[in-house]
Amino acid sequence: MRTIPVGAAGSFVLLVTPEHLANHFKDAMLPPVLATPVMIMMMENAALNAIKPYLDATESALGTRVDVLHLVATPAGRKVTANAEVTEVEGRHVKFRINAMDGIEQIGRGSHERMVIDLAKFTARLTAKFG
Repeated sequence: MRTIPVGAAGSFVLLVTPEHLANHFKDAMLPPVLATPVMIMMMENAALNAIKPYLDATESALGTRVDVLHLVATPAGRKVTANAEVTEVEGRHVKFRINAMDGIEQIGRGSHERMVIDLAKFTARLTAKFG
């Protein structure tokens, strides 16, 4: 792992389609708006994209914490962009400021943390633990 600089930024873009909506993804009784777990997934992907250039080919980063406010409902057909910026790096632990915009306004914001892992070591530990 190369040094990850504070301020490194990444994004992830998604066109909201019916399978991303709360009434399809979670509960048919909910209104047809972007599901919060989908927005969070986008924010996590933006964070990973922010640090990918600094990871070795044998590394990735797992999410360890998410604290998000979902502020505004977003219907199908809107393009949502999630953004992440590195705010702190302590060894393999990386903290981010995250947000999501739907082209009109901010729909979510919060913080996120990830841990850089060695994929082979992580897989070996999983295999040893779960077979």
